[in-house]
Amino acid sequence: MSSRFPDPREAPGDEPLAYGGDLEPETLLDAYTHGIFPWPDADGTLWWWSPDPRCVIPLDGFHVSRSLRRTLRAGRFRLTVDHAFTSVVRGCAERAEGTWITPGYSRAFQRMHELGHAHSVETWTADGALAGGVYGLAIGGAFMAESMFHRVSDASKVALHGLVSLLRERGFTLLDVQLPTPHLASLGGVLISRDEYLARLMAALPLRSRFL
Repeated sequence: MSSRFPDPREAPGDEPLAYGGDLEPETLLDAYTHGIFPWPDADGTLWWWSPDPRCVIPLDGFHVSRSLRRTLRAGRFRLTVDHAFTSVVRGCAERAEGTWITPGYSRAFQRMHELGHAHSVETWTADGALAGGVYGLAIGGAFMAESMFHRVSDASKVALHGLVSLLRERGFTLLDVQLPTPHLASLGGVLISRDEYLARLMAALPLRSRFL
């Protein structure tokens, strides 16, 4: 597949691949199908990344701790899919430490949601308040998770557990979480080389998995 982006295999693993451009749907699809994702700066500069190594969560390797298992058994949260996409993105953007989720980025992913490419999984409290969620892009048999948030303890973990369960049921083979964090590692996130990631991505893209 041809791309407007440089070949990520020829780029440093710990530096941006490119900068500039736009967040139009065709640009985003071009990027994600070639293992590249946007990461805007607070000053508005649009950087494109394809890190090496890459963090993924194996769909058969999601780690459910004893405390999370208790939360799931207790049924503290109601789970929905695509019921509050905009609110989930907004919740992910409301970070005290700052965020890459700029207004332009949010509008771009709202458009991707309207086109059927971007999806969210939400968790709700018993009284109907949005407690947490996760969102990302589904392309073929790959899901690229962008961010997650919680307002109630364990709410984002329950949302991610729901996402993993849905992906397994629908025949997805790849859950990309981009960059490693201790939190993702505790949930089963593992590092793989960029070459391995790109190979898994190319195998996943032709699949006819449907998120909904």
